[in-house]
Amino acid sequence: MEILIAEDMLLLLLDDESGKLTLTSYPQTVLGGALLVELAITGAVEVEEKTSMWRSAKVRAVAGAPPADPVLRAAYDVIADRPRTAQDLVQRLGKGTKDALADRLAERGLLERHDDRVLGLFPRTRWPAVDSSHEQEVRRQLTAALVQGAEPDERTGALVALLSAIDKPHKVVDHDGLTAGEVRKRAKTIARGDWAAKAVRDAITASTAAITAVAATTAAAGAAGS
Repeated sequence: MEILIAEDMLLLLLDDESGKLTLTSYPQTVLGGALLVELAITGAVEVEEKTSMWRSAKVRAVAGAPPADPVLRAAYDVIADRPRTAQDLVQRLGKGTKDALADRLAERGLLERHDDRVLGLFPRTRWPAVDSSHEQEVRRQLTAALVQGAEPDERTGALVALLSAIDKPHKVVDHDGLTAGEVRKRAKTIARGDWAAKAVRDAITASTAAITAVAATTAAAGAAGS
């Protein structure tokens, strides 16, 4: 079974040694966005045309196009139930996804599950890397696009767009003389590029905008509570 974009994203978000999330505090939203984007790439969903500037565009399932992968199929079924906005879906699809995807990556021998307790009281699950060869290839492709100016394929372009939505593209590649700001600027340019069909670009735009909105809301709530 092919590794999903969401699984590639999770590998990038996890620290290889500690197995902890290092690039985001809201993986549910990011991974939900990655699933939504992959469904669009496979032609399983599409973004409806907006009928009003006051109405958010909704994502609907394409009839007769359920994916075979069980994780993608579960996400497809949620959308098939009824059209929803991307902001609703990135959270809904991402719920419980981190551990489900990590388990799959562990079954493939890429991660290893470590269960322990913080201060001897609070249960915690970490996912350190066992085999980083696939992740290194993903990073190589990201470096080619973000640093060396190569044209990305759909999967790499989608990862760049998702990383740009959480403002972390500069954290996953060696800059090779570029500044972090230049890498981030390149990521934004790629996210707006013509490397994907319109239906996929529409889904990526909707997903990344939703991720950014949720991140802003989360940050604001955290600031208000501090």
